[in-house]
Amino acid sequence: MTTVPSPPAPPTAIRPRVVARTGLYAVLAANAAVVAFFFAQAGFASNAPIVIGRLFGLYGALVMAFQLVLVARLPWLDRRIGMDRLTSWHRWTGFALLWTLLAHAVFITLGYADGAGVGPVGELVDLAETTEGVLRAIVALGIVLAVGAVSARYARRRLAYETWHFIHLYTYVAVVLAFTHQVAVGTTFTSSGAATAYWYGVWAVALGAVVLGRVVLPVWRNTRHRFRVSAVVPESGTVVSIHITGRDLDKLPARAGQFFLWRFVTRDRWWQANPFSLSAAPDGRGLRLTVKAAGAGSAALRHVRPGTRVFAEGPYGAFTAMHRTRTESLLIAGGVGVTPIRALLEDLEGHAVVIHRVAGERDAVLHDELRELAEAKGAELHLVTGPPVPDRLAPRELARLVPDIAERDVFLCGPPPMMNAVLRTLGDLGVPRRQIHFERFSLAG
Repeated sequence: MTTVPSPPAPPTAIRPRVVARTGLYAVLAANAAVVAFFFAQAGFASNAPIVIGRLFGLYGALVMAFQLVLVARLPWLDRRIGMDRLTSWHRWTGFALLWTLLAHAVFITLGYADGAGVGPVGELVDLAETTEGVLRAIVALGIVLAVGAVSARYARRRLAYETWHFIHLYTYVAVVLAFTHQVAVGTTFTSSGAATAYWYGVWAVALGAVVLGRVVLPVWRNTRHRFRVSAVVPESGTVVSIHITGRDLDKLPARAGQFFLWRFVTRDRWWQANPFSLSAAPDGRGLRLTVKAAGAGSAALRHVRPGTRVFAEGPYGAFTAMHRTRTESLLIAGGVGVTPIRALLEDLEGHAVVIHRVAGERDAVLHDELRELAEAKGAELHLVTGPPVPDRLAPRELARLVPDIAERDVFLCGPPPMMNAVLRTLGDLGVPRRQIHFERFSLAG
């Protein structure tokens, strides 16, 4: 009698991303209600513009604190939501913050100008000269406006990341100035001991999250693990794999599909941080990243010497098996986007189909490894070659390769145009959005 092996246990019914997202919304809604309560408790001002302006100011402070949490890179949130989505939320709440603070400044100025019988500009100058904390608030608003301007899509595309990031760091100066303004003139802040404790708590949590996620954890992990380059292995004329070693790597909470921000501590590269995925599942002994020369920085990695110290921030990303909703998977890689896909294949249970989309066979980085791994895992592997037009992964072609595609989780990584085209195809084929997993590298703060 033949014993049929049991299928892999189905993934958890409660999706981690839903839990984390719902939790964030609930916390934000609860704090909005608390702010409204303390605002009403403090009493209302003499005219409507001042009332409206103060309310905008309070919610502006709350949004600013929420902004800090979104970019704090807290591991619990990042693993469940992903840095790309957190960064996207940060961007949109940033524009909400800009308009909220502008409304606060405009309504407050109009309200006091109406009471004093002077023009808005004259009243604003008078407030800046005579009221403690107002000048700091004006400077903070100016910084937020400047950061908002360089974060607009048109300007962002024309700035080097390092330049944009340096300007973006001034946001933290704006946060400190806004907090001192609130302490100095915030009537709600000082209306009761409970209100004062609440606002101190909000800012302590927000700033503490940034210090923990952006400073304490990276420094502690790098001090503990002491990452170094152990080998540099050319994979092709334009692609190189870098092997990283260190201490206690079995204690590093990295998963297949995640990435780090890598700084190679050399004279000409220590200040550059680049997001590269792990191209092999972490095994507790070493880490590997595989990089294609897409610019001067990534091309220079071919010449990094073994023994070079590495400062690694991470692991980051929600592109992991944690988010599976089905026991069977489809993994689609475009070009060098195969690196996290190759690592994920090691980690996934159940039957998998892997599609590697490249222009030509010579561009199929790590394909020999991928083929051997697919054979060992009992996975199907398809190498799809050819120019972008006609689309080799259009609905008809993809449905032919994977007839049961709507019953699988789909993990997707590749160049943005290819990812966008495949996402449209998956929609046309009726794959539920909860079964589609992808991540776009993006940095903020």
